[in-house]
Amino acid sequence: MDDVTIIDFTGRDAVTDPLTDLLRKGARELLQAAIEAERDAFLAEFAERRTADGRAAVVGSGYHPERAVQTGIGPVTVKVPKIRAKDGKPVTFRSSLVPPYVRKAKSIEAALPWLYLKGISTGEMGAALKILLGPEATGFSAKTISRLKGQWAAEYDDWRKTDLSRDEWVYIWADGIYGGLRGTDDRLCVLVVIGVNARGEKHFLAIEDGVRESTQSWREVLLGLKARGLAAPKLATGDGAMGFWAALEEVFPKTRQQRCWMHKTGNVLNYLPKRTQPNAKKMLHDIWQAETREDAHAAFDLFIETFEAKYPKATECLIKDREELLTFYDFPAQHWQSIRTSNPIESAFATIRHRTKRTKGCLSRDGMLHMMFKLSQCAEKSWRKLRGFAHLADVIQGVDFVNGIKPSNQHQAAA
Repeated sequence: MDDVTIIDFTGRDAVTDPLTDLLRKGARELLQAAIEAERDAFLAEFAERRTADGRAAVVGSGYHPERAVQTGIGPVTVKVPKIRAKDGKPVTFRSSLVPPYVRKAKSIEAALPWLYLKGISTGEMGAALKILLGPEATGFSAKTISRLKGQWAAEYDDWRKTDLSRDEWVYIWADGIYGGLRGTDDRLCVLVVIGVNARGEKHFLAIEDGVRESTQSWREVLLGLKARGLAAPKLATGDGAMGFWAALEEVFPKTRQQRCWMHKTGNVLNYLPKRTQPNAKKMLHDIWQAETREDAHAAFDLFIETFEAKYPKATECLIKDREELLTFYDFPAQHWQSIRTSNPIESAFATIRHRTKRTKGCLSRDGMLHMMFKLSQCAEKSWRKLRGFAHLADVIQGVDFVNGIKPSNQHQAAA
């Protein structure tokens, strides 16, 4: 297991994080897909065996009852397929992954992350599954591995063609997530777009490779989304240091822009000495936590007045996106927490950045994209609706909110 990307689950009983949850949910999906790939490969060996009337003699026949494989992060339930022969000749299918006597998974802490972060894209899937289930799990053939990887690739390709016109996408978030590539010093940047529809449901809309700072890369992503039926969202949130904004103005010129306060805070603080950063960070928080746009501008001016003389680069970094940093005041206050930052993307992938220990042997380009896709599908299952989603109808209708309050409620708020 040299040069393997793993995730440290030390103290896992005391710590819960999104990636642990994803792995727990994803383990079942991955194992089930692997077992079914075994079944398909087994059936393919008997493809030419026919009954007297020309039908397939060896066919799938449902599943055995669910059974649990105990792992280091809890039980994982799987269903082993049944195979039957219609021509009366005996045939037996046994999964090499979950044979009748295997109940205990081995070294789950290393095996599951490997399945996600390395095994998907390499010929070592069989070895990874052997580590997951122990040395008893033998015979996972190259043909089965190829079939399984092909299935994940096909799922990703199908997902990239999903029709988006069935929903009205109100808000989108965009960011670039970096990851290591196998056999190179370069880092792949995965361009990610998440959207929230009129019902408040958040979904990944794009997971593509590209260059974070490149307008052309983002133009291709946005044009792809538009071709799939995405109409101009009402608001887009992301970091200012991306080619995304120039591309957005070309493809969706009517979409309002909100700069991510999390990214902006980090960028501004990078221009300040460490001794000054705590106070500066508090002053930045005073801007975006202000109750009204007027109060935010006052806090903004105070920050500039305080730091401009000694640290002009810090204040220039803040000033250049002044209006785009305060766009959220024109939207429902219930949505501010979500639209002020690109946290929906950051939270989905932060634990990969934080807890992944990289070595030289990481992922191929396709492996990284497939891994991001698989994680994204698991993440979506646990997402809640946008807070205050009932107000999305007002946003769609073009209601002008003033400091987060609907005009009809202004007098009540004043009173």
